[in-house]
Amino acid sequence: MKRIIVLVNIFVTVSVAAQFNVSIEVPADFTPKEVYLYSLNGSKDILNSRETRKGNSWQIKVSKPYTGMMKLYFPEENISLNFISENKDVKMRLEVAKNKVSNVIYLDESNAKMNELQDIQQKKEYILPALYQIKEYYKGKENFGKALETEILRLSQGIGDMSKYPFVNFYQTNYANFVEKNPTRKSPTHDDIIKFLTNSNEMLETSSLLRPVLVSYLNIGPNTNLTSDIDKLLKAVNTETPRGQTVLSELIEVFDTYGMQDLKDKYLTEAKNLKCTINDRLAKTIETNKNTEIGARFPDYTFNRPSNTTAKSIHGVKADRKIIVFWSSTCSHCEAELPKIIEKYSSIKKQNWEVIALSLDSEKTAYENKVKSLPWINDTELRGWYSSYGETYNVHATPTYFVLDSANKIIAKPEHASDLITYLKLN
Repeated sequence: MKRIIVLVNIFVTVSVAAQFNVSIEVPADFTPKEVYLYSLNGSKDILNSRETRKGNSWQIKVSKPYTGMMKLYFPEENISLNFISENKDVKMRLEVAKNKVSNVIYLDESNAKMNELQDIQQKKEYILPALYQIKEYYKGKENFGKALETEILRLSQGIGDMSKYPFVNFYQTNYANFVEKNPTRKSPTHDDIIKFLTNSNEMLETSSLLRPVLVSYLNIGPNTNLTSDIDKLLKAVNTETPRGQTVLSELIEVFDTYGMQDLKDKYLTEAKNLKCTINDRLAKTIETNKNTEIGARFPDYTFNRPSNTTAKSIHGVKADRKIIVFWSSTCSHCEAELPKIIEKYSSIKKQNWEVIALSLDSEKTAYENKVKSLPWINDTELRGWYSSYGETYNVHATPTYFVLDSANKIIAKPEHASDLITYLKLN
């Protein structure tokens, strides 16, 4: 299916000199040996360190001061989980069933509070509206009605004063103000969000609230003057500053994800034309898009576990044209589109063309069962959306298509299988 993801993760950097440890306890039968530790920049995970398991635990030392959300990733099982640090030691114990994490027990106070907060936020968004409706049928003295009122009150009030936890307080306040769907609260205006983006401290860049707040901004009003609204925002945050450039980078990627091609092209051009020093975040966005534009030479990729080929990489495949497909066995759109390409595959091969399908699957069995029916070159890292080619090739949705010539230059980027078939004149 076309996949659009807005992840809400959280962390905050601080300037106080300190370091802390992350301790992870696991059962003996949990098989992963390696873990990656990530921090965050806007909506991008940044690799902090890697650590090898010793006994039944990992002990990870974070050498630089850090407050906010971090992520653990176990590459051998494609498992990830989030936690927060208030620049203090973090301790957790993982409960496991069939080599998958079934529960995380947070043993430090900050993470326990954050876990409670997220539980309440989820229930407020998805359960609280239903509780209000059910309450009307259980008025009066019934025990069930009283229990409903107690739960409604608990969810409505949140978890109280969080001033002891700077990050949790920042996240709780601003998630409620700008992201949470709450019909009882006044929706933010463009000016409210601009004020937040321009006046927030460095927590904004690392809280992961940036992208969902920008999506909220874009969804305000009838969008009849969307370009003017965006220009107003970018002027306020100043694209010659690091913050303004991070906002611009996020917007370009939002437009790309939602298929808003005209807006993406407009603001990507503005980014390229900036005369000031460009921060790493925006530079990466510009580079990734440059590498996948029409006319660009498609970056090479060394195969990991290829089938139906003896070639070692994409560039090593000899063909007059190459059709690159990014897909997943869990993608409903792929289920509908890939059979259309299978129908034309004999015609594709007769013209010395080739299909190379790179999967964003994470489950080995699901991938192997599906790939049996795909006659072309297949490969996967079994890392889902953590796959390296997701960022390299600017893939935000599946299926995504590229057509390359014999020199591996991009000559087309069809939207759908039908567009691909039409472009190749295989109708």
